[in-house]
Amino acid sequence: MHPKSRPWVDIDSTVTEEMAKVVGGLHSEVAVMGTLTSNLHFLMAAFYKPTVSRFKIILEDKAFPSDHYAVESQACWHGFSSDDALITISPRPGCYTLNTDDILEVIENNRESTALVLLPGVQYYTGQLFEMEKITKFAKERGIVIGWDLAHAVGNVELRLHDWDVDFAVWCSYKYLNSGPGGIGGIFVHESQSKQSRLTGWWGHEKATRFAMENDFSAIPGAAGFQHSNPSVLATVCLLGSLRVFAQTNMRALRRKSINLTGYMEHLLLTDPETSRYFEIITPRNPSERGAQLSLLFRKGIMEEVYKKLELSGIVVDKRQPDVIRVAPTPLYNTYEDVFNFSVKLQEAISAAVTGSEARLLD
Repeated sequence: MHPKSRPWVDIDSTVTEEMAKVVGGLHSEVAVMGTLTSNLHFLMAAFYKPTVSRFKIILEDKAFPSDHYAVESQACWHGFSSDDALITISPRPGCYTLNTDDILEVIENNRESTALVLLPGVQYYTGQLFEMEKITKFAKERGIVIGWDLAHAVGNVELRLHDWDVDFAVWCSYKYLNSGPGGIGGIFVHESQSKQSRLTGWWGHEKATRFAMENDFSAIPGAAGFQHSNPSVLATVCLLGSLRVFAQTNMRALRRKSINLTGYMEHLLLTDPETSRYFEIITPRNPSERGAQLSLLFRKGIMEEVYKKLELSGIVVDKRQPDVIRVAPTPLYNTYEDVFNFSVKLQEAISAAVTGSEARLLD
């Protein structure tokens, strides 16, 4: 039984204050609801207002598939073909990550026809941290709405969404926010954009008259007015438990430790010439251009075996095709000893995988 001080009808209010601190927003600019892709659709319904001459959406090439599907389907839903509506930004030849100047150039070259820029705070595959403030300012100076997918940024890097004048943002809570797979998502809507027309539901209605059942919608001011249904109590309290830990510190301190942890891991991974020749770190080397994550691109044919060996050692990492293992020491619970032990186990896993691969070639 829940305490009387925390009834289900106000369950989302237990997390919004701390959530706002994590993303650098005002309390009124943040709400928890749904899941990331659904929230992206809802906010695109509010912010993507295409016209005959201004309907294009700029996003990165090889965006996270769900983002790409959402953007593509939104364009088609409004009557535009994805070939005409989507502008994708690719890395320069021989590079894995995007150059900020290239992003700005694409925005500038398409300023008259672009209705929305949607980019990730941290790119899921490479771990690149984008210059959010600079890109946001550049787009808005040209009258273009800009939104951010913060799935891999929230709880990972410092964010100041209000100060950066971000129009909107969405995120999940089961990566660096630790609430578990399928955990409740979050949205940010800048106070200057809170009057946007949107798809509505009863949870976005003023609390004082929500249960009057008069069918006369009166939005809660701010991001909460974009909510639809009552949020899951179980999902919300999972996030609450995590945010209570975040409340014992701050993102600046966590980011400082994160830079040191990831830098230490990078140093260890590259100091063994026998194993480091079997992978390439495709994440930017500059700490200001990445979060906690390092993405290791392995030589063809060994990644799966390396992953299995690490898993058998009790080490949780993530694999992404083709040939990438993502590793992210997290400052809330990982230590320098954890990082050192990982480097040892990775060396052992690579040696075993290479030996096995060479043996198969001889068979």
